[in-house]
Amino acid sequence: MLVQGFYDLLGWVSIALLVFALFALVDAAIRREDAYRAADKKTKAFWLIILAVAAALIAILPIMSFLPIIGLIAVIVYTVDVRPALKQVSGPRRRGGSSSSDGPYGPFNR
Repeated sequence: MLVQGFYDLLGWVSIALLVFALFALVDAAIRREDAYRAADKKTKAFWLIILAVAAALIAILPIMSFLPIIGLIAVIVYTVDVRPALKQVSGPRRRGGSSSSDGPYGPFNR
């Protein structure tokens, strides 16, 4: 009974880590290529390959083995180091787009 509960918990942790890896992969895919160069964080293709391999390892192998833990470390490095640098280089996202009356410092109010 206790062992089955432990395996159930590991299953849920594995699913959560897979979702985390897929989030990082999608986030890396939607970032601009020039932002990676501007932030001096390897290339977009490099991070897409690393994160895709990490997601595949987490999905295929049991979480208690060695390779998924290495993949998890790669996902954490992307999330903690690369993603904030890309966001800083790209600037804040504007929702709703910009208006034709917007100036460099915001909208013109006349």
